[in-house]
Amino acid sequence: MKSFARDAIEQIKTQVQDKKVILGLSGGVDSSVTAVLIHKAIGKHLTCIFVDNGLLRKNEAAKLKITLKQHLKINIRFVSAKTVFLKALKGVTDPEKKRKIIGRIFMDVFESEAGKIKNAEFLAQGTLYPDVIESISAFGGPTAVIKSHHNVGGLPAKMKLGLVEPLKYLFKDEVRQLGKQLGLSGDLIWRQPFPGPGLAIRVIGEVTRPRLKVLREVDDLLLEEIKEAGYYRKLWQSFAVLLPIKSVGVMGDARTYENIVAIRAVKSKDAMTADWARLPHKFLANVSSRIINEVQGVNRVVYDISSKPPSTIEWE
Repeated sequence: MKSFARDAIEQIKTQVQDKKVILGLSGGVDSSVTAVLIHKAIGKHLTCIFVDNGLLRKNEAAKLKITLKQHLKINIRFVSAKTVFLKALKGVTDPEKKRKIIGRIFMDVFESEAGKIKNAEFLAQGTLYPDVIESISAFGGPTAVIKSHHNVGGLPAKMKLGLVEPLKYLFKDEVRQLGKQLGLSGDLIWRQPFPGPGLAIRVIGEVTRPRLKVLREVDDLLLEEIKEAGYYRKLWQSFAVLLPIKSVGVMGDARTYENIVAIRAVKSKDAMTADWARLPHKFLANVSSRIINEVQGVNRVVYDISSKPPSTIEWE
């Protein structure tokens, strides 16, 4: 194991010592690297908790359950909290309120689970440096809050568990390098970033079960095409967004009034800046045709050609 990984493991040992740690595990590269680091540092004192918040991609909870158990060999508890999250988000349209609500419930679930684990003292998270910069004023400086990340700005001021964030001052490429040193699989290391609040911030406006269902189908189809065309590892992120407006369309001889979805695909090195991907028109035309014809409730597809800055990668 290279010194980069060894140093990170030693720092965790110093901070945590022999205390019990609970990790919020999402299945992405950030939380997976965090899990392996802490597991190597304290072994059986780590318990990972995967919270199904009802805001995940199509079949993602089932897939992650297999992947995480298979790759990490770490103690993992799976908790279903779909109803709690969706009930709390009912009627909420403001993106910052969504993030705060999700962060609060996330912590409530964790504290409830922590009560079942005797002497748990720390919560571990895969927070990265870009998350910190966008959520709070970095190092007490003048940086403006761009948006709260659920694992930074969404945490309650008074939390019963201490925080362990070994990746807090790393960028994504550094985390992937660390993952390679730790021996994680390529599928985990190269998984595109997925936001902590999940599809809640890709459903613009109110989050409901029907709207989530539409977005899941679109997202699943889009990623299938992205991977099939060989673009997945070339893109920083690629995803769909369900807009809060509808448009008139024609299906056969009938008039429709259905949802509009936006496709977002960007290239980046560290998520601090990003440029929209110049995907071929033929590819986009095929994706649009499939979405409109195969996903009930969508009759228009648009492509986001905004870069960061001034736009953020996620819409909310």
